[in-house]
Amino acid sequence: MKKQAGFTLVELVVVIAVLGILAATALPRFVNVQASAQKAAANGLAGSIVSASNLARASWIAGGSVGTQITMDTVPVEVGAAGWPTAAGIKAALQDTAGFNDNATPGTFVRTDSTCTVTYNPNDGKATVGGC
Repeated sequence: MKKQAGFTLVELVVVIAVLGILAATALPRFVNVQASAQKAAANGLAGSIVSASNLARASWIAGGSVGTQITMDTVPVEVGAAGWPTAAGIKAALQDTAGFNDNATPGTFVRTDSTCTVTYNPNDGKATVGGC
């Protein structure tokens, strides 16, 4: 007589039930991953904006604190009276704004796949994240 090898119906049902429980507990952890990633991208751009504005102001101060234009990596950047890049000048100071649309309002960057926005303040060189 041959012995049959395989799983019983009870074993299969138990395994399916365990997998269902694991999926039900793990799924909520991954639901908000996209929103978290979009907010992280907006925070990353805000950090880049602050760094670029600080570098531009430092260059303006090192150049004698005169003029309304500096050069960063051979790119002219428009600055205000206090040395911070203007709302239009911050785009030139940044090297990359991939994933963000900056055509609507100078100094405001909108994430193309969400409502996250990053707004640059040319009065103090700060950036704020909103709408995420």
